[in-house]
Amino acid sequence: MAEIGIVGMGRMGANIARRLMRAGHRCVVWDRDAAALAAVVADGAKGAADLAGVVAALAAPRAMWVMLPHGEATEQAIAALGDLLSPGDVAIDGGNTQWKDDVRRAAALTSRGVDYLDIGTSGGVWGLERGYCLMIGGKAEPVARLAPIFDALAPGRGDIPATPRREGRAPNIEDGWLHCGGHGAGHLVKMVHNGIEYGMMQALAEGLDLLRAADSAALPEQHRISVDLADITEVWRRGSVVTSWLLDLTAAALAQDPALARYAGTVGDSGEGRWTVQQAVETAVPTPVLTAALYARFASRDQDRFAGKALSAMRAGFGGHLEPK
Repeated sequence: MAEIGIVGMGRMGANIARRLMRAGHRCVVWDRDAAALAAVVADGAKGAADLAGVVAALAAPRAMWVMLPHGEATEQAIAALGDLLSPGDVAIDGGNTQWKDDVRRAAALTSRGVDYLDIGTSGGVWGLERGYCLMIGGKAEPVARLAPIFDALAPGRGDIPATPRREGRAPNIEDGWLHCGGHGAGHLVKMVHNGIEYGMMQALAEGLDLLRAADSAALPEQHRISVDLADITEVWRRGSVVTSWLLDLTAAALAQDPALARYAGTVGDSGEGRWTVQQAVETAVPTPVLTAALYARFASRDQDRFAGKALSAMRAGFGGHLEPK
């Protein structure tokens, strides 16, 4: 059994703690929201009164996982851990963070003898049951030491067929977690992952919008065709080359509400799509699809199209994201 401290009992932090406890690991948790904290404590975690209380409840060498929104909340938590942790301990940022901030934080913590891992965590609100894909940056030693934690959080191989000619590579990759490289590498890989996600979602949403408009009054009557999007997305799930979890979520949303009437189509962005485009500019790598997908989200805030509703439905499906007000 391993033990870990987790700060932030939001949608993902709470379920990370629950999944680890299901695997027999001990979790000491804290959140400013007393109700959120109490809910995880009721499921078996040990609660703490504050960040210092979490650290005090763990045996050295400690591991502290921060699962907070990127920006000031995470900055403050990591800075505080720099004062609370001891040499040999490890601080983890598992949220969505700009990878350049990881490089800076790692340098500050390393000077105190504290290790730092940046972990891109993908799995959304379904991670408790499905597991989390983990993209890890940092030194090899703390990654190896915390392997039991990563094994418990990762999805495992499930029924996904093995990829041919991967003999000799680390088996944990096929289980769903990867040590990507040095400090910043984990969040760099997650950043690009999310940029690709934007593009995949946008392509699916635009295609459905196009199909929905096939019976538009703007077309000659003989060229109008009415199709059922709920049935189309369902049949695409069955052996087509666009089969994906995003398609699964879209089909489920359309089966429940074919018009997606509950969504306004105003699509938010978590920040990682912007960082991906900025990285493309800095490295002079052309990313027209990823860039256009980001701009489409901006445009959705002034437009009312079915594509925006489809994007909102997907975001709600995998991450529980609410539309911007």
